[in-house]
Amino acid sequence: MGAKELMDVPVSERAFQLLRGKILRCEYEPGVKLKIDTLQRDLGVSSSPLREALSRLVVEGLVVSDERRGFSAAPVSVKDLRDVTRLRLMLDCEALAESIEHGDDQWEANIVTAFHWLSRIEGRHGEGPLTLDADWTVRHKDFHMALLAGCSSGKLMKLSSALFDQSERYRRLSIKHRVEPRHKAAEHGQMMEVVLSRNKAEAVALLHDHIFRTAENVAAVLGKLSSADLTTRGDSR
Repeated sequence: MGAKELMDVPVSERAFQLLRGKILRCEYEPGVKLKIDTLQRDLGVSSSPLREALSRLVVEGLVVSDERRGFSAAPVSVKDLRDVTRLRLMLDCEALAESIEHGDDQWEANIVTAFHWLSRIEGRHGEGPLTLDADWTVRHKDFHMALLAGCSSGKLMKLSSALFDQSERYRRLSIKHRVEPRHKAAEHGQMMEVVLSRNKAEAVALLHDHIFRTAENVAAVLGKLSSADLTTRGDSR
């Protein structure tokens, strides 16, 4: 959700979206304390909607709450990343298979449109650090969700969206330490072509490989970092 759109939503929703975005982008790093007074200054929102936002983010697993220490951004670990990935492989592959079976012409058109916008951004950046680009992050998720949008289960789509965001947090954290670029543009193009050809088995296999390899690359980076590197000991600032 962009800055202009956020101005038109209730204060509680704006606080939620602003705080959620900062956590997902690792602007508030894993383990950092989320003090109400600091958040008020950073986000320009009063304490009541911030507390509501923090409670919602606890439910999402992006914030943890402790009676003594208060709120903090959820910690990260290779174990948790693999757990998130396992769920994505189960849910996203099922959603894609159903989408290929039942998706209509509009579903196909939305995939092409999402890929077009993603490709434009990738074309501007070449092999640069796309994961740190906010526009690419939005378009990347739009493309993945467009692939699954032919699925009939709204709950499955909601879970897939939330798990995608959890994965995005890990990608953001790891990209600073990645050495070799990932040629995702070619992977996305291949997925689109196979999905539109309605080759369900091949499309599901491609998506499975795409999600799994991304997670393993991130896990390899995280595995090289010490626990001190994965968490921040301090306050949000």
